[in-house]
Amino acid sequence: MTAPSGEQYSIAAGDYAAVVTEAGATLRVLEYAGRPLVEPFAADEPCSRGHGQVLVPWPNRIRDGHWTHDGLELQLPLSEPGRHNASHGLVRWASWQPLEQRPESVTLGLRLLAQPGYPWTLDLALTYALSDEGLTVTLTATNLADSPAPFAAGFHPYLTAGSAVVDGDRVSLPARTRLLVDPERLLPTGTEPVAGTAYDFTAGRILGDLHLDDAFTDLDGHVVRLDGADGATELWADESFGWIQLFTYDDRAALAVEPMTAPPDAFNSGDGVVYLAPAERRSWRWGIRRG
Repeated sequence: MTAPSGEQYSIAAGDYAAVVTEAGATLRVLEYAGRPLVEPFAADEPCSRGHGQVLVPWPNRIRDGHWTHDGLELQLPLSEPGRHNASHGLVRWASWQPLEQRPESVTLGLRLLAQPGYPWTLDLALTYALSDEGLTVTLTATNLADSPAPFAAGFHPYLTAGSAVVDGDRVSLPARTRLLVDPERLLPTGTEPVAGTAYDFTAGRILGDLHLDDAFTDLDGHVVRLDGADGATELWADESFGWIQLFTYDDRAALAVEPMTAPPDAFNSGDGVVYLAPAERRSWRWGIRRG
């Protein structure tokens, strides 16, 4: 019987090892010398809470799943019905197929076909590659449609630094601005500087009991660091990722650190959205390493 997350692709290099799943091209496991750098989930369990998932062609939420493009009224599936939002894109549960596999890397591909709410066809490829420097993830998108395709991306790893809970961990995030959202639907209402608030992680601070489900921008760098009981774990991203979302789940066993190229509700605001020309191919990179 096939596992809920489909085929499992194991890669290794030096002290690093990872497992990526067919379902959603999801990062299920990442370890350094046997020590988890991300909170894993079991091979015989489906992914929950977005663990390691790919958020394409938009990350986070779209208000009511509704948006307008060139005069067209478009309606996306309400994948977060409790808040009446379209959440985290269209590829989280799709079957990604292997394009290339080596001992230290795997590339999975998916053709995202045009559909109501997103009438463009994209070829997507995702490469997970390990080296002595850690994990590098490369997303490539090619627009197969005959008109420019709006596009944004995000990823949803839960970082761990070996602590049973993250409350005592030190978080470093070089962001000057936090997005404000309404508490019921988590949709944008404005921004505020982090200076002088509990959300200022620019110099690093102990997380404590702070609840996070917040997007940050105005980055002075693209490395987020979590220092815990077993050293440090770092997430880095290239400059196209202008936003980082931090999220603490109820059990506080790990910290979701989500690099995003655009903020919540970007298809309505246009903030961070890129437009892939017909036949245009573009790539984005991020990664995780032991700090």
